[in-house]
Amino acid sequence: MQQTINDMYTGYLSGDITREALEGMIYNFYIYNQEKTCLCHWKRDDYEDYISWFYPRLKKAIDNYHDTGSSFEAFTGRYFLVSSKEYRGRNASNTITEYSAWRALIPDMYAHEEPPVYIHNNVEYIINNLTIDKRGRKNTRRLLALVLKCYYYISDNFAEKIASKLDINKKELLEMLKKLRDIRQKKDDAIYLMKERINTQFIRCLIYEKKMLIVKENTNAFIRLSIKHKKARERLDRMRKRIKSVRTEATNKQIAQIIGISKGTVDASLYRLKTKWQLMSEKANLN
Repeated sequence: MQQTINDMYTGYLSGDITREALEGMIYNFYIYNQEKTCLCHWKRDDYEDYISWFYPRLKKAIDNYHDTGSSFEAFTGRYFLVSSKEYRGRNASNTITEYSAWRALIPDMYAHEEPPVYIHNNVEYIINNLTIDKRGRKNTRRLLALVLKCYYYISDNFAEKIASKLDINKKELLEMLKKLRDIRQKKDDAIYLMKERINTQFIRCLIYEKKMLIVKENTNAFIRLSIKHKKARERLDRMRKRIKSVRTEATNKQIAQIIGISKGTVDASLYRLKTKWQLMSEKANLN
């Protein structure tokens, strides 16, 4: 005949069963007798996961028991029920968090490709026109200034590909980009941290939205979640607005320092490039 939990506890009090043996016996009882617990309706896999989660808390349950008219088995049963609700709550919260995080990452996992939009089908034509000045001479310094201006979005792979168009050695261009990044390291780190905080805030909003779906409307819990969600959304909007005003491009002074020319020359080069690009765009639209 199988021992009951009360029999096990009586043996522990009399000294016939050690503390470690008692914990192991109670654990085995719950593992092999799910139908005798308040969680008989749970799926077996979920039940076994819960028992593994509950086992470290069994020691605390034994220490907290005092004979005040309720048997040890009734006490552990009650403890079992309360802790199962905590387990379900934590598990649901983790599931919501995981779901929200994956939902935020899904767009980045799409094989989303669109053909790049150019004002002309021939990219060589665009580059050649931008590097030719009014006198018909080739001036790659303007395009180099533009590449350095947009360093934040220039990968090393792209830099190696475009180096020949700038009449500059690949290593030299990469070295220029590295120096520029070193100069702007503090600023770039600040931008990175801003983006990370925005991503965290976005996931927080998703978590609130998901929790609101499983909480009954017009309850205190739903109202609290609604208030938190509203404040989180407002803060997210402010953070997004703030990062839009942050400049990611290098200053003309920094570009001049890297190339070794005056700031005025960089100012003029970028202005002429901008003007020429606008003219090319207007001609392309007319055609």
